[in-house]
Amino acid sequence: MSATRQCPAVLIAAPASGQGKTTVTAALARLHRNQGRRVRVFKCGPDFLDPMILERASGAPVYQLDLWMVGADESRRLLWEAAGTADLILIEGVMGLFDGTPSSADLAIELGVPVLAVIDGTAMAQTFGALALGLAQYKPELAFAGVMANRVGSTRHGELLRDSLTHGLRWFGGLPREQAISLPSRHLGLVQASELEDLDRRLDAAAEALAASCDDALPPAVCFAPPAAAALPPLLNGVRIAVAQDQAFAFLYRANLDLLQAMGAQLSFFSPLADAELPPCDSLYLPGGYPELHHHRLAANLPMLSAIRDHHRAGKPLLAECGGMLYLLDGLTDVGGERAALLGLMPGEASMQKRLAALALQRVELPRGCLRGHTYHHSLTSTPWQPIARGVSPNGGRGAEAVYQAGRLTASYVHFYFPSDPGLAADLLHPGGRQP
Repeated sequence: MSATRQCPAVLIAAPASGQGKTTVTAALARLHRNQGRRVRVFKCGPDFLDPMILERASGAPVYQLDLWMVGADESRRLLWEAAGTADLILIEGVMGLFDGTPSSADLAIELGVPVLAVIDGTAMAQTFGALALGLAQYKPELAFAGVMANRVGSTRHGELLRDSLTHGLRWFGGLPREQAISLPSRHLGLVQASELEDLDRRLDAAAEALAASCDDALPPAVCFAPPAAAALPPLLNGVRIAVAQDQAFAFLYRANLDLLQAMGAQLSFFSPLADAELPPCDSLYLPGGYPELHHHRLAANLPMLSAIRDHHRAGKPLLAECGGMLYLLDGLTDVGGERAALLGLMPGEASMQKRLAALALQRVELPRGCLRGHTYHHSLTSTPWQPIARGVSPNGGRGAEAVYQAGRLTASYVHFYFPSDPGLAADLLHPGGRQP
């Protein structure tokens, strides 16, 4: 019988976006990992890029937690599972601590995890303490572990920030303002971990710098109750699914892959950039990513284009999300105006924009079920196809994304979170499955 598990845990949040939550979370994870502890990191919300950095920092898989997309029960299960082997659990928040519905604070309260606030100390001294106190006392029901400073200018600056804390707020240290430990970004967020050749050096430098200003004491232990037992039916037993994964297509929820395997699927990974053929497969999954950065290479890989077209002509399932959908189009034009002809399985064109085109959680209702997920893209797409459904944002976010279907091909800007409806996910990828 499952039992309650205990593990030190904090949710790392900030007053606003851009305060350095990912850098600090990664530095903390690498610090404790380097000290021999087993660290598990989670990410609030539907982000793909931060988890890539956090996986490298911790050396362990990173999963999303979210009260709407993932759900409170599944979030608790993931934490309980991690607590079985971890010495420390870190959860990186999203946006500002109290921003959004649900917010990082809502998640922390629901899961009973205390908050560790990260505050950018740039151009600030004693006001740091006032801001920390406001975060700690804004919601009395929110447990508060303490405060860390980011972008500290000097030893003396760090002392001023530390000494400004009142009401017993714990100081967890400060991270210096050094370019060597910053993480570069581009239009969708951080650069992918695989693109940073010196990432491990950056992470070790950040951990070392953090260790110089804080002790290595762990936060308080949190109790995680055992989840209700739930068995998944083998809806994809023996189904071979080829999953695109390279620098052009890397936006994958680990929970999606886990679910497919738990339902019996056999996963094979391939690169549309580098491989000349698909692995033997019954179904094909093209996730999102950065195809706009590699569209000429994708267009030049004629054997792969032919293999995917043959897969579709054979009537086999093909699920394409966001960047994967752009790959299906006749052509993709980057922000510099350079176009590349791509698969041509979905008539239409996409063009990259310098500004954000859509950002929203999405709930997509189909005849056979309902999948949740999110949309986040800088491209605009035109196609003569009529959607079979449109997503709805639960909190009024931008975007009501279309879902298109032609035979067994399903395409959308939405990044689907498969555990929100395992049966529907199986339908979309099973060669004999029900079409929505």
